[in-house]
Amino acid sequence: MPIERTLVILKPDAVVRGLVGKIITRFERAGLKIVAMKMVRATPGQVERFYPSSEEWFRSAGSKLLKAYQELGIDPKSRLGTDDPVEAGRRIKENLVRYMTAGPIVVMVLKGNRAVEVVRKLVGPTAPHAAPPGTIRGDYSADSPDLAAEEGRVVFNLVHASDSPAEAEREIKFWFSEEELAD
Repeated sequence: MPIERTLVILKPDAVVRGLVGKIITRFERAGLKIVAMKMVRATPGQVERFYPSSEEWFRSAGSKLLKAYQELGIDPKSRLGTDDPVEAGRRIKENLVRYMTAGPIVVMVLKGNRAVEVVRKLVGPTAPHAAPPGTIRGDYSADSPDLAAEEGRVVFNLVHASDSPAEAEREIKFWFSEEELAD
């Protein structure tokens, strides 16, 4: 079915910078309907449970980081203390927990035609420096993996967006009860 739901989180950098309204407007202009939304202060435990802790996830996330470091000419051992993708993925998750609990976040469920795909196109690539103008990350963030590495943190990329309909449903159930969804 082409009508689907997806989860979006406006991360602490989006909230602190006062971009919540501008970002929501982008989704609404694209024809997506907000069916649930709340601002929360996530706990470390919530963020730990929300993001996967499987070796596969750690390997995938760590491999992406190591690839980005290689492209940027950054020695991962000097920055991370390791060049093992699984260990790098664990470090990413630790930094992600710190980032997502540094301030309030806005969690929302959007519904519409091919919502997962539409939201991911609107948001743009994960690395804001590579996001084209016209995307949320391309227009509102100028962060990059090399600056984040220099400062020992994750990339400030404003938005989390579900990457598949199945993942969206898992993520929606994590943050919202069925009673909270105003379909």
